[in-house]
Amino acid sequence: MTQHDPLRPVRDLSRRRLLLGGAAVGAGALLTACTSNEGEPEDNGQVKAADSSANPNSAPGKKVVIGFSSPAADHGWTAAITKNAEAQAKLYTDVEFKSVAAGADAASQRATLSTLVSQKPDVIVLLPWDGKELNAFGLEAMAAGIPVVNLDRAFPDALAYRLQIKGDNYGMGVSAGRYIGEQMKAKGIANPIIGEIAGMDELELTQERSAGFKAELATFGFKVENRRAARFTADTGQAEASQLLRALPKMDAMWNHDDDQGIGVLAAIKQASRSDFIMVGGAGSKAAIDAIAADNSVLKATVTYSPSMASSAISLARLIAQGRGMSDLVELQVPKEITLASETITKENASTYSKLGF
Repeated sequence: MTQHDPLRPVRDLSRRRLLLGGAAVGAGALLTACTSNEGEPEDNGQVKAADSSANPNSAPGKKVVIGFSSPAADHGWTAAITKNAEAQAKLYTDVEFKSVAAGADAASQRATLSTLVSQKPDVIVLLPWDGKELNAFGLEAMAAGIPVVNLDRAFPDALAYRLQIKGDNYGMGVSAGRYIGEQMKAKGIANPIIGEIAGMDELELTQERSAGFKAELATFGFKVENRRAARFTADTGQAEASQLLRALPKMDAMWNHDDDQGIGVLAAIKQASRSDFIMVGGAGSKAAIDAIAADNSVLKATVTYSPSMASSAISLARLIAQGRGMSDLVELQVPKEITLASETITKENASTYSKLGF
């Protein structure tokens, strides 16, 4: 996966923008790629070695076919989702990984997934274009006896999935708010001017992030002075940040929801020659972590929303298909819900988190 220069804008494409556009493709456009586990997978730091001596779950079991679908997008996070899933699947000799094209929108993804169901894989892992629109597919697959592992974008119906793994969007806002609040208190700034560059406001995940941020700032007696909504892309991040910087000629802190979007935000800050505030990012990209470690810009922290969830999804999908549970748990089955914690990456722990950057 190509890493971008942190100050260079990229095209206006992202995992979320594409929810709104594109032409549908039919089931005839189904593309499959099967992994036969030949050779060693690329070590991207976001997969878990299949070491049966350390983890009994890694011992080979019944051969299973895992179907997989995720939107393709010119965005680091979504690219990492697919890369991690493929890499994790290669670590298991008892897994056949069958990837199907997601198409250009929710309708086309559902068409290709319905074709996949007819091939009767043992389990399906998918990142939906839109959880609400793909809910009916989840119900269809589960009714056909095929467990569904949902990634990131929740299905509203609990019967539409066997396992759901997602990041903590509200927790991202809380983590960002706590870091800023603590920094402002440490600096003795009683009434800080705080800006926010959100993502797409029509998405529930953006609303949850902003809600968590607002709530945590309130515990310090702080509030957001100016908020702009971008589109999770570098160029919209740059445009919205430019407007926010003009609106706030003095600022103490800023939270930007997305590190890929942050490429443009940092470009706007550099163009405006601003250094009077601290900035917190979101998701945990490799470029952001490296910039935090270098400590040569306003970016001082980022809060995680790791695409490593795809690796975990493959490992757990394998156990579900084999009828096994998690060896460290007393329960005999894999849990129904897993929400990843949103952690704060700073200069002090950047080296530890670097391997998880995407």
